[in-house]
Amino acid sequence: MLNQQIISNFSVLSEKVREVKPLVHNITNYVTVNDVANVLLAMGASPIMADAKEEAADIASIASALVLNIGTLNARTVESMILAGKAANEKNIPVIFDPVGAGASAYRNEVTGQILKEVKISILRGNLSEISFIAGLKSNTKGVDASEADSLNDAESIAKNVAKKYNCAVAITGKIDVLSDSCRVFKIANGHAALANVTGTGCMSTAIIGAYASVTNDMLLAAVSGVSTMGIAGEIAYEKAKNLGTGNFHIALIDAISNLNSSMILERAKIQ
Repeated sequence: MLNQQIISNFSVLSEKVREVKPLVHNITNYVTVNDVANVLLAMGASPIMADAKEEAADIASIASALVLNIGTLNARTVESMILAGKAANEKNIPVIFDPVGAGASAYRNEVTGQILKEVKISILRGNLSEISFIAGLKSNTKGVDASEADSLNDAESIAKNVAKKYNCAVAITGKIDVLSDSCRVFKIANGHAALANVTGTGCMSTAIIGAYASVTNDMLLAAVSGVSTMGIAGEIAYEKAKNLGTGNFHIALIDAISNLNSSMILERAKIQ
């Protein structure tokens, strides 16, 4: 059964983002940084991409949310992430962490653990393999993608346990998205397989979550809203560009986010 209350709250939150235009600080994947900035602009937020250690803390301190993404990992930006994360924590600014490829390499695993230890995370978003690794389970991360070998892992149990361990909201994205804050659990059935053919849709989703986290104190609602936004936009984009190829789908995805409104959310959201 669809949860009409959270769908309604999501629709209100989407309008609030456009009204407030929150500043979202991103230290993110350089493969997808342009798309991350564009989707934030499309939904009405204001992106800033500042990863120099000399200013990371200062920028985080004036932002409404901080998004950390380890997709293209290097020692220079890890230091910036820690500095920015601690500055955000000091001012109670939400921190959203995307542990891209956690489980794939010793260095990536080390950095994931360091960030989770040194920074208080508000929302953790990843695929099932990445979050399984963080949960301490055997993980078969395939580069930055989830592994079929992990598909039998209990996403709901993992989301609840990790959320409890780190006192945060957890979003596990996949064919059916599973989200929890250890007490509540939501499942989202929006999305389209074509999203997997465009690089960075996960990075974009994490940034969108950051925009929603900027305008609410309910971090699970922010996570649900962000994941649902990408899912709905993916459906709309495929309807518009299904016969035109992935390049057109890519552009249609950003168009769909820019045109998403509360009535479309109420009509299309599939949140249980």
